Amino acid sequence: MLFDRDGTLIEDVPYNGAPERVRPTPGARQALSELRRRGIALGVVSNQSGIARGLLTPADVDAVRRRVEELLGPFDLWVVCPHGPDDGCGCRKPAPGLIHTALAWLGVELDRTAVIGDIGADVDAARAAGVRGILVPNEKTDPREVSAAAQTAPTVLAAVRALLGMGPPSGREAGR
Repeated sequence: MLFDRDGTLIEDVPYNGAPERVRPTPGARQALSELRRRGIALGVVSNQSGIARGLLTPADVDAVRRRVEELLGPFDLWVVCPHGPDDGCGCRKPAPGLIHTALAWLGVELDRTAVIGDIGADVDAARAAGVRGILVPNEKTDPREVSAAAQTAPTVLAAVRALLGMGPPSGREAGR
């Protein structure tokens, strides 16, 4: 299971390099606990263009990662894109590079992987990589991205429970 960081696992604080500003989103801790109990590998795939913009250092991003893990527990893998939107890299979401890297490192198959994120770039990257994507919109998510998503859920916990078959999917499914 792969997650976006900002706006999905933790509250979105633009270009956050301050660990003291990290706050988990509702249900994130419980969702991750349910996945860990089942032995499911967990990864984070995150665009961090603040590095390219000179607003963050890799050390800042690492400090936030450590705080996230203090609050939410350990992840098997973190894959971060430090590039800006105009750098033309293949790792920055919505390109699939972060997901391909995570799949290779974790040794998991496409059909056994899902990405949960809060913006269209997250689910677009999932689709480009050939894995399932679930959009968990928040107040910053563009309504057009919500309309375009194949599957949505109101919270990370609801998305995880739908993926685990612990209840009906939340939100809507493509074709409904």
